[in-house]
Amino acid sequence: MVPIKKSNLKSVLITIAVLLVINGIGNRFFHRFDLTKDKRYTLSTTSLNIIEEVKEPLYIKIYLQGDLPAEFKRLQQETQQLLEEFQAYNKNIVFEFINPLENEDTSMDNIKELYRKGLTPVNITVDDKGKQSQAMVFPWAIAVYQNKEVNIPLLKNRMGASTTEMVIGSVQHLEYSISDALHKITTAKQKTVAVIKGNGELQDVLMAKFLLQIRESYHIGPFTLDSVAKDPTGNLNALEKYDLAIIAKPTEMFSDAEKQVLDQFIINGGKTLWLVDQVNVEMDSLYNESGSTLAFPRDLNLNDMFFKYGFRINPDIVKDEQGSPIKLATGEQGSATQYQEFNWKFAPLVYPESTHPIVKNLGGIKFDFANPIDTLKNGIKKTVLLQSSQYSKKIGAPVEVNLDIVAEETSPNHYIKTGNIPLAVLLEGSFHSMFENRVLPFEQTKFEAVGKKNKMIVISDGDLIKNQLDKNYQPVELGYDQRSGNLYDNKDFLLNCVNYLLDDTGLINIRSKDLDLPLLDKEKVFENYTKTQVITIGLPLLILVLFGALFTYLRKRKYGQ
Repeated sequence: MVPIKKSNLKSVLITIAVLLVINGIGNRFFHRFDLTKDKRYTLSTTSLNIIEEVKEPLYIKIYLQGDLPAEFKRLQQETQQLLEEFQAYNKNIVFEFINPLENEDTSMDNIKELYRKGLTPVNITVDDKGKQSQAMVFPWAIAVYQNKEVNIPLLKNRMGASTTEMVIGSVQHLEYSISDALHKITTAKQKTVAVIKGNGELQDVLMAKFLLQIRESYHIGPFTLDSVAKDPTGNLNALEKYDLAIIAKPTEMFSDAEKQVLDQFIINGGKTLWLVDQVNVEMDSLYNESGSTLAFPRDLNLNDMFFKYGFRINPDIVKDEQGSPIKLATGEQGSATQYQEFNWKFAPLVYPESTHPIVKNLGGIKFDFANPIDTLKNGIKKTVLLQSSQYSKKIGAPVEVNLDIVAEETSPNHYIKTGNIPLAVLLEGSFHSMFENRVLPFEQTKFEAVGKKNKMIVISDGDLIKNQLDKNYQPVELGYDQRSGNLYDNKDFLLNCVNYLLDDTGLINIRSKDLDLPLLDKEKVFENYTKTQVITIGLPLLILVLFGALFTYLRKRKYGQ
């Protein structure tokens, strides 16, 4: 009897010793094990670097709480699990889930406060076994750090997508949304962005939503080329202090001296985002009695510059059968006027086919009177980011554009070998100056003919960056079309462009992360509701009962003798 007690005591002591050793090793070496197939909860190196910058308590309030539909319950669960990963690497990150509608007495005040902060709710239809009801959900979070506050969108709204599809897309973007917010709130702004003025570019109010968004991460300021005529060298020196120049829909010709300033900015490593229209035509000019307008070429005096860099924007407009919806009045005018939705072929709706991080996992992007881009061989690497559909073609300018085109009947035979026209191109490499072996417009002591490794993005539609104005002349969300009520991914695309050009590629790579998120098919579940309940609830209970009975039987058989 005594040897048995000693043996048991020895086993207990060995077990305790092993546990202490394992605990000591665990405290010294930290590692998280992700057993999911797609490594959903394995944080990227970029996220880990951002987490390290959190030196003080960072509070995150998530408003996905309460009686939520099944899809949003999944989004809530995924958000919680991902934030737990963030918290595991840095205990300064604290989060809580809040139900803004929990207290009826204060719910309206809470809703008004969330609206004031720009956190708009989503009204969705809940379908429960054939019974439909409306529910209001706030798919947002707010991060607070050192008296700074930033909104975190948890739901990625995609035009035409079902609630389930939107949730799947949102889960894929969760790590990016949270990491991007933490990056904005913990990292001091370093890169600078110049918005070029002086050649009839878009007014700030027409780019307000885009400018406000990039201002959260970068220093931004207007830069006017008007003073080039008086002091070109000083103007060039001032521009070279910026990291990126955005040229958004210029409408007036560039002088050779202005081109030299931009050229040398590029040659010396400055990044550029070009949004250029080579055809003069506006959508608003169509809304007249005739319903037509004239589209004619626009000369910006940039063709030789673009040719030297390896591309050309042609003075044509792209007509695409995969257009965007437009609402037009039909029937008699007056109180009985009705509006019908048509396909507007001069506003291509582009779904990215490229796997480049800039466009991967993006939804539809809306163009207006886009121009074709030709790429030329000159040693510069060119990546087509966006292109028109297979059923598209070029229409030469000058040409009359008429609203009656919505009634046009076409067939695939009209688009043989005409489609897939490049509309946005990334260029990377060492650019050659357009003034190489040429007389300079102004003297420059440090003229460079061949540049450093650089990159630029060219988009053949200035309206891509343009936000509409509401009836009070206030800017609406970039990508939101008031005429159709659709929200496009224009803003996300442009933000990705800026991030890529300014070398913030880590965040873009997070955004293009692929996840395999299995969800139940609601229609199949409804059709086989009883069977589904038996499989998901009854079967596990039956297995548990059988296991318990077998265990009891074996135990009695062993010890009953």
